[in-house]
Amino acid sequence: MLLAEVFNKNLIKLDLESRDKDAVFDELVGEILAVKPELDGEEILAAIHDRELKMVTSVAPGVAVPHGYFRGLNGIIGALGFSRRGIEYGSRDNKPVHLVFMVLLGEGARERHLHVLSRILTFVKSGALSYIGEAESPQKAYDILCQAG
Repeated sequence: MLLAEVFNKNLIKLDLESRDKDAVFDELVGEILAVKPELDGEEILAAIHDRELKMVTSVAPGVAVPHGYFRGLNGIIGALGFSRRGIEYGSRDNKPVHLVFMVLLGEGARERHLHVLSRILTFVKSGALSYIGEAESPQKAYDILCQAG
């Protein structure tokens, strides 16, 4: 599965306002609900928080991938957020997170879960933080995702 299939250009926010993890979750879920109002925001947040309690989802310096299974969804959807100031995330290195890939997985998407996370990690290792940080618009950030595969 390609990143461009998971992350829609309408779900990319390059100017996150939130400064801590819980507020970022609220902010990105708000973006998802603006595009998919039929979804249950409280249930999405519960799924994300449940997963985060098991292990903090910061995966690389400056990058986090909060994710969770959500039974009200068919397939996979993601929201991408970027913060120049940084977000207090509770990451292992105690440094702020700047790039957040929120991924919601429908119950039928369990087998694609690792494939999506693998794609994100490959993208991150390619220098994603600087690429996304230089994007002037959500469309430019989406184009970067499309080029990454």
